[in-house]
Amino acid sequence: MARLATLEPVLDILFPPRCPLCGAALAQQGGLCSACWSELVHPTEPCCSRCQRPLAATIADSAAQDGAEDGGEDGGGPVCAPCLARPPLHDGICAATLYTAPSRKLVLAFKHGRRVALGRLLARMMAARIPPLAGEWLVVPVPLHRWRLWQRGYNQSAVLAEHIARALGQPLVVDALQRTVRTPSLGGLDRAARAQVLAGAIRAHPARVARLAGARVLLVDDVLTSGATSDACIRALRRAGVAQVRIVCFARVLELGIDDPRVMVR
Repeated sequence: MARLATLEPVLDILFPPRCPLCGAALAQQGGLCSACWSELVHPTEPCCSRCQRPLAATIADSAAQDGAEDGGEDGGGPVCAPCLARPPLHDGICAATLYTAPSRKLVLAFKHGRRVALGRLLARMMAARIPPLAGEWLVVPVPLHRWRLWQRGYNQSAVLAEHIARALGQPLVVDALQRTVRTPSLGGLDRAARAQVLAGAIRAHPARVARLAGARVLLVDDVLTSGATSDACIRALRRAGVAQVRIVCFARVLELGIDDPRVMVR
């Protein structure tokens, strides 16, 4: 790391720092310009205490009452209607951004544009959303099937997980989960169809079951869409004896026809 630091001035001359979204000049590598940063939408209060879905203030007051009456473990915090109707398998979501055009552009560049260096920026934003952790939490990425891994050259979730584990000082178990079935693309499928495709496709690595038993896990992914993939991972982790699972993602996709999440964010 020290050697890299001494080379930074040379790298800045050879490769002038640029914003990965708009190309504007930057003072240093690994960031966004102020204009593009302001375009990102970050989850803020009030939000659902279970899934971090943004809530309008009036809705939050009603949701808090419903959550208290529901008897959940949220301490009377607001609970959104989807979580009341279908309690999530996870123990919370930590999302760096909501899925809008700027966050989508970053994800596509990182995931499909082979700009692996963006992983450090995205992971830094994700780690900042994770509340203080007591004790040990295993950092586990959502797995790719080996064929997809060979085609892409890297698992974007594993890249993020490595940076997050280093930032938090928590252990990384990069192969805790295996995707044993080569599933088709989930794009365009609804939640039920995605769940059907993923049924039996993900399992805990047999050699990591003992490490997972009784553990608390931060499950890392780049984008949380319907939750079908994360649910499949959580079921596999629960079967291995994991005690708690929190999802950590860079971008959270909102459903219910919300075109612009800004209207729901204070």
